[in-house]
Formats: sequence, C-alpha cells, structure tokens
Amino acid sequence: MSRLLIVESPGKIKKLRSILGSGWQVRASVGHIRQLANTGTGNLGFEAKNGQITCSYEPRDDRAKKTIADLKTAAKQADEIFIASDPDREGEVIGWHIAQVLGIKKPKRVVYQEITERAVQQAIAHPKSLDMDLVEAGRCRDCLDKLVGYRGSPLIWRLNNGAKSVGRVQSATLHLICQREREIQVFVPQDYWSVFVEYSEGFKAFYHGSMTGNEPDETTIEDAGSEAKTEESTRVTSQAAADALVEIAQAHPHHILSIEGKITPKKPPAPFTTSALQQAAGSRLKFSPEQTMQVAQKLYETGLITYMRTDSVILSPDYCAAAKKWLEQNDADNVPKKVAKQKGGKQTQEGHEAIRPTDIFKPSAELKQFLPEEQFKLYVLIWTRALASQCKPAQIRKTIVISQSGEVQWKAKGNLVEFKGYSKYWKDIKADTELPTLQPQQSLTLAQADSQQKQTQPPARYSEPKLVQLMEKKGIGRPSTYAPTIKTIKARGYVDLIKGKLQPTQIGMEVDQFMGGALPELLEAEFTAQMESSLDAIAQGNQEWQNYLIDWNRSYFAPALAKALKELPEPTGNYGGKVLQKSRTKCPGCSHPMSKVPSKKVKKKYFLKCENGCTADNGRGLVMFWSDRDKNWQVPQAKSDQPTPPAELTDYPCPACQQKMEIYSYHKDGQTKQMLRCSDPKARSDKKHKNAVYFQSKGRWWSPKYGELE
Repeated sequence: MSRLLIVESPGKIKKLRSILGSGWQVRASVGHIRQLANTGTGNLGFEAKNGQITCSYEPRDDRAKKTIADLKTAAKQADEIFIASDPDREGEVIGWHIAQVLGIKKPKRVVYQEITERAVQQAIAHPKSLDMDLVEAGRCRDCLDKLVGYRGSPLIWRLNNGAKSVGRVQSATLHLICQREREIQVFVPQDYWSVFVEYSEGFKAFYHGSMTGNEPDETTIEDAGSEAKTEESTRVTSQAAADALVEIAQAHPHHILSIEGKITPKKPPAPFTTSALQQAAGSRLKFSPEQTMQVAQKLYETGLITYMRTDSVILSPDYCAAAKKWLEQNDADNVPKKVAKQKGGKQTQEGHEAIRPTDIFKPSAELKQFLPEEQFKLYVLIWTRALASQCKPAQIRKTIVISQSGEVQWKAKGNLVEFKGYSKYWKDIKADTELPTLQPQQSLTLAQADSQQKQTQPPARYSEPKLVQLMEKKGIGRPSTYAPTIKTIKARGYVDLIKGKLQPTQIGMEVDQFMGGALPELLEAEFTAQMESSLDAIAQGNQEWQNYLIDWNRSYFAPALAKALKELPEPTGNYGGKVLQKSRTKCPGCSHPMSKVPSKKVKKKYFLKCENGCTADNGRGLVMFWSDRDKNWQVPQAKSDQPTPPAELTDYPCPACQQKMEIYSYHKDGQTKQMLRCSDPKARSDKKHKNAVYFQSKGRWWSPKYGELE
C-alpha cells in the first residue's frame, strides 16, 4: 500500500522519511501553490454577485505549475493521501488549495506541533478533516489584501516619487514608524539638572523633594525617550535652583529619615510566542525578524523545536513533566511547588503550543557539533526560555533609603537578588546597587554634593524587535505577518535600517502623509486591529466571510476610495492616458525619480524617461535604457561624428554560404568595435546567417556558435 504525505517545506522531507519509513512518499508544496488570478474586474481575481463571492485561482508562478504537476503524478500512484501543511491558519488554506488541485473531496488533514516520531505517528493515526472556518478566514484575508493593494496602490502612483504599493497591514505599520519620526522632528529638548549627594558610608542618593512642599523650580518634564533611563533626581529646571540645593546639602547635617525594605518575587517569563521570540532574538542575538524566522524554520524542520508561528504560551504536559525531571536532576532547589500560570493573548489559537525544544535532555555539546552557529544560538535561547518558565520565581530584596539635610530629602534605591530562581537561566534582572547596612536616624557623612546638567531626549526610533512588540500590542497583523511586513516596507524603499533603527525614507514619509489624506482609516491601528478581530471571528466560525467582505467593501472601502479619487488632484505625467509609474533610479540631470515608459521594443518592456525637462547631449529628452551586460541603467551614447570606415574584405569563408567575409566596424557603448560577417548583403538577411558572425576578442575572432576562427 502506497501512502503520500504532502508538506509545505522541502526541508522537512528528509526527517519525515526517516520517521515514516518505506511505503511512504513525502512531497512538498513549497508553500502556497495558488493565488488569486489577475482576472475579472480590476484584475482582483474575485467577483461579488448576489451576495456571493466567486474566486478564480491560478498557480503562483512557473515553479508552482511544476509542483502541481508533480503532486498530481504522485497522487495517482498513492492509495492514501495525507495533507500535513503547517499547523496554522495559513497552513489550513494551503491544505485546502492542495486538496482542490488534486480533486480530493475528503482530504485527511494531519496536524502536529513538532516533527518527532511520537507526534507525527500519532497525528497520522488520528487524521482530521480540513477546518473550513480557518480556510474561509484565510481566503477572506487574501481577498481583503488584494482589494486594498490593487485599488489603493494606484492612488500613490500620483506622487510620481517611485512609491509602489499600499497594504492593509503594511500601511498601518509604516504609519507607526512615520508617526514616531514626526514626533522626533517636532521635539524640543529642555535643559534640566539632576542633583545628588554621595556619602562616606558608601552610597549615593538623589534629590527627592522638600518637606515643606516648596520645591525650588522642580519639573515634571516627561522624557519621551523609550530607552532605559539611568537613575537621577527629581528634575530641577535651572542652574540656580540646582546650586541652591547643593548649598543646602553642604550647609546642613544629614541623617537617615526612613528605611523601607521588602523581598519581592519576580514571576518567570512565559515561553516564547512568535512575537516574543523575534523580540528576544533581535535584542540578544541581533537577528532581524526575518532572519529569526528563517533560522527557527530550520530548527523546526530538523525536529529540534515545536512549530515557530504561534501566539500561545501553553506548554504540553509531556514537556512540563520533562522540565520538572530535568530540574530535579540538575537544579533541585529551582523546582516550584506550583508552576507559574502564564496568560496568553485574547485570540490565541486553541491546540497550539509555545515555542519549545522537543527534547530538553538533548545535550547542547552534541548539538553544537552539527548545528550552524546561528541555529545553535537560537536553539539555546528557546531552550533556556522554556526551562525558565518552569522554575521558581526570583526573589529580589528592594530597599529604599530616604535621608534628610535641612528641609531637603534625598533618595537611594538598592536591589539585591536573594534567590536567582528562573533568572539563573533567563537573565533579565540587571545588577543593581547594593546598599550598606543602615539604621533609622543614623547620622551620615557627606562626601560630595553636586549637580549634572542634562537634556530631555526625543523618543527613540523603533528597532525591528520594538516594532514587532508594538505591532502585537496594537493588534496590527498576526504572528505570521510581522516579519514579512517589515521586510516589505524595507524592500519598497519606505524605510531604511540605520544603526539598528528603522528610519522612514522621504518616499515613505510622502506615502504616509498622502495616505493620511486619502484613506486615513487604513493607517489607524485600531481600524486595522478591528479587521483582524473580524478575521478571527470568521476563523472561529462566528462570522460568515463573504458577507463580511462584501459589507466591508460596500460600507467603507468603495465609498472611501471614491471620495479619495474625487478630492485628489489630477495626476501629472502620463503616457497614452496612463499614469507613469516612477522608478527608484534618479535622473542624472536633476536627481528626480525617472518615469517608466512601456515599450515592447526593449527586453525589459520599459525604458526610463525624465519628465522634468532634462535633455541628453543630442538635445532630446533624457532617457535611459537597461544594459544587461553592465546590469545598470545607461544613457544612450551619441553616435560619433566620424564616418564609419568601409568594410574590409578578407579570405575567411562565411560558415553559412562559404563566400568571403568582411571586417565590419561599428560603435557600441561609446567604443569602436569590429566583427566578421558575410560580405553578401542579401545573404546576410536569411535565417542561415543569423549567427554566422565572429567578434573580435583579445586579438582573435570568436563566434558564440562556431567558436574560435582558425
């Protein structure tokens, strides 16, 4: 009996074959095999009639066509077919497409969270049917995204700045970055002073206020910066006020006013979700979200970790038992009486697990031998985080000391880790000040009193991990979309990654500003998050997807689009009535983006033209053509004023007709070059002579068809 298992990634095939053994074929769809066709009204690939949506699908590309043909051949040879696309909403849609192209009416859906023998064999022994609620949510997402992209993108082409597209998640994410940039641009720094005292007893305290309530020029300036702040005093707004406080500190004796100390437990962190993994790998390993997911995919495919696209913090009972056993054997003091309960998001998918190692006992020294460095580093990160979640809380002794001189109070803080607990594995508690042993009303000896002038800082630009965190917090996108969205806005030229921070380009700022006037709702995080919630409702079977899509277009998108088109100025620069799309290549004359002019006469199907009146050396409009040889855009070289020398007859026979060949001189790329061709002009025009030429190369004659001429 022949069985066929269809997965998404080719990287899983080797591992799965070793698990399944003989009698099984394992084939990969290589992700999505179909997409909405570029047909119908507006090339959307779907039509809405009488409250029903009809979708037309086509292979994604030539590779997908071949994959479909190969899957059909394999399916004909199989007695039983199982579909094991990834265990998420996107995987469910891919599974549906596979079933559709293979004509499987009741596909056997196999779902496993890890590629281990136990998990895979158990999943195959208990196949399910496709979850049509998840499929419909995925199909609705595809239609929504294409509707927004295909109908919204032509609006920004009017900018003539090279902007290419807008998107449902893409535009809202770009808006977060541009919004932060505008906050930075309008930020006005303010001077302030941090006042402090140092005691001979061995600690430092900062100005905390006055007992009279008449604090000299104190401020409640809010530092908009999001980065970690160093300890400092209650802020003082003038040098004079700071000097007055220093004088008070120097003129009056100091003593302890109060000591407050308590031990506070710090709960272990939850195991990794997709978002948390991308954030941690970004901050600790300097991986981009895209790189993190690529490396995690490799670890999943080799059976080392569970599925890496998840919003769940749940761990399987088997793993929890294994983690407890590991701790009992290696760190018995860290075994909790009760494991800390972790809270997941509102829309966490049931049946999913957090990201964890599949075998906690697998020796790291063994893994380090065969895993690439980046895979090993990410695996260790996942291993330590998952184990830490099963440990005891850390115990932190927090101490606050208030001292007094005259009517002025000074504050010192200290944190000591009394018991490391989970932080033995997941180090997230920063080393802090250890305060000496002090007693209430104890006199103190002043060693120094001083102030430091500072400035408030603008809000920091987002790093990629911070942006992922913000997207998750605001409900923009879902775990599978964070990395692709950030990759898209970088590829579009809307943002640049500069010194680890995302900074919008001029094009990105222009697109965001334009969209704010044309379709402002699409930039609002709340609006995008509500759309995601509606898609979640469809996935849970609480909303019908066709009604939602039709109603969303009719009640919001179509009217908003019509209003935007009506209010926007007429586009400038067109070709045959069409708005010309801008290229990222800038005109060598004026440095403005050049327009793409469609042309069937050139291999690239378009050439570039400057629409700002720049001219070439020949006095005509400046244009550029693509050079396959040099892999860049070039201005055509003006023809030489020197006459082309007459052809020189040789004794070499033409390989096509045996007549004598001639040396023909011609100009290319500003240089004079030579070639051998048949001397008979009439003969040169027939098909036999198409490749009957020799080019001069390193002092010899050479032909692509006939080789070197003897």
